[in-house]
Amino acid sequence: MEFLVDYGAFLLKTATIVVAILLIVAGIASVSARQKARSEGDLSIRKLNEELEDYGHALEEAILDKHELKALHKAREKEAKAENKAAKKKASGDEAEQDVRKRVYVIDFDGDIRASDVDFLRQEVSAILTKATKDDEVVVCLESGGGMVHSYGLAASQLHRIREQEIPLTICVDKVAASGGYMMACLANHLVAAPFALVGSIGVMAQVPNFSKILKKHDVDYELFTAGEFKRTVTMFGHNTPKAREKFQSDLEETHDLFKQHIQQYRTQLDVNKVANGDVWYGQQALEMGLIDQVGTSDDYLVKACENADVFAVRYELRKTLQEKLGLSAQLATENALYRVLTSIQNKLISKS
Repeated sequence: MEFLVDYGAFLLKTATIVVAILLIVAGIASVSARQKARSEGDLSIRKLNEELEDYGHALEEAILDKHELKALHKAREKEAKAENKAAKKKASGDEAEQDVRKRVYVIDFDGDIRASDVDFLRQEVSAILTKATKDDEVVVCLESGGGMVHSYGLAASQLHRIREQEIPLTICVDKVAASGGYMMACLANHLVAAPFALVGSIGVMAQVPNFSKILKKHDVDYELFTAGEFKRTVTMFGHNTPKAREKFQSDLEETHDLFKQHIQQYRTQLDVNKVANGDVWYGQQALEMGLIDQVGTSDDYLVKACENADVFAVRYELRKTLQEKLGLSAQLATENALYRVLTSIQNKLISKS
């Protein structure tokens, strides 16, 4: 009898633990559902002017002695008082309105082969367009070796939205803007590239392995059924006919022509046929070819912009799900790792050496 009592108590404890676990799991699922129902991300805004000032102050603290720092602080206080006095005087006057300081909005775009950042770019551009005017400027710090045509076409369309509103668009390239990357970069009103940045690769490439001989060797038949003559052209496992290869090549040439037309639309002074051979050029060479407008780094451009404008870095960031926070999103991590490897391989192929 005592055994049955102990066994019943054990079952009761076990049931209590199971119910508690189920309640926790249900709670987590409920929280996740509520998070999904809300917006998936947040907009992060940083004022680069303030960051530069902080850098300067940190260096001053390190390199100046106490007397020099004291004198500097006094001079700044005096300058600040004079500026406040002038601002009050100007505000009280009826004859003049306060000047509106130019704003520069900065976006980073780091493109992989599928232009994954386009999802963030869409949100960032939409946010900026709610406030930016023709007197402001948008700067895109772009790095990309290109990738899928439709993905980069969508990314370029997001930049076209800025051009459509007649807001000055500057694009800075520090390392590479090739193929799809240049498809985006050419939309700039002013295109800046670092001295050794690689620019160009105006061409279209497709590689399709074919295993038909291996399958035939091992007596494996591969059958492909389609409705429509060109539903499939070349295939990885079946025999590719001359007609299929001809159609595939024709599609590539058509895409290349559209690419050239796109570039010519935004860089009217460029001899597209001269540069649309798939080659890439370093910054200074790209300037001479007419692919860019200025040689320089994004750092130089933004530091100079801070002298005469309020400069804001705009970044859309996804909220991490509970799974991602716990490191349980294995599929997503595996996919991202695969695309990073493929992007790295592609970028290594873009070289002058």
